[in-house]
Amino acid sequence: MNTVALSGTLRKAVGTKDAAQLRREKRVPCVLYGAGSSIHFSVEESALRHIIFTPELLGVELDVEGTKTLAVVQEKQFHPLTDRVIHVDFIQLDEKKEAQATLSVRLTGQPVGVRKGGKLAHTMRKLRVKGMPDKMPGHLELNIADLDINQTISVSDIKIDGLTLLARPNDVVVAVRMTKKQEDAAVPGGAPAGKDAKGAAPAKAAAPAKAAPAKK
Repeated sequence: MNTVALSGTLRKAVGTKDAAQLRREKRVPCVLYGAGSSIHFSVEESALRHIIFTPELLGVELDVEGTKTLAVVQEKQFHPLTDRVIHVDFIQLDEKKEAQATLSVRLTGQPVGVRKGGKLAHTMRKLRVKGMPDKMPGHLELNIADLDINQTISVSDIKIDGLTLLARPNDVVVAVRMTKKQEDAAVPGGAPAGKDAKGAAPAKAAAPAKAAPAKK
């Protein structure tokens, strides 16, 4: 995964009043977990934008008053009216231990089945994975160019070196389905034709997932 640097300042006090004051100063209260005891600190709101508003998984090289830690965003909270970031939780990464993360799924290529008039259904846009930090990509990439009508790519079809997918093996990630018009044309009287995405045959020719190159 790509990494970005982020500097923080230890909080002198912890509580609602202190957090509100930090936000008035355009700083965001944060907590780092996994480092023994929790570390409460704050960062400039503007410095968080390229970390929070991205679908990519980013490693964050935190520097809190000289103490450096590699972490990832675990949870983020937004103001309900303004969408400003009001709180962020980070979890420390140990480069020698497996970690869990949520990766976005990107599709590449135009499916054969769509060119034939089928409808693309991208049912899982994120997948939870487990692996060593240096094996974590920024996202998962699926080449779906060979996906035909009534074919699917399930979790079990996706193989990525060094990563374990934590979703159920039979969960469908992407499928090409018949349109209602095609179903009506295929069966006299408009009765449903074929199988739905979960019952469809797997995409034998579909390329396996490709992880974005991990960088430090």
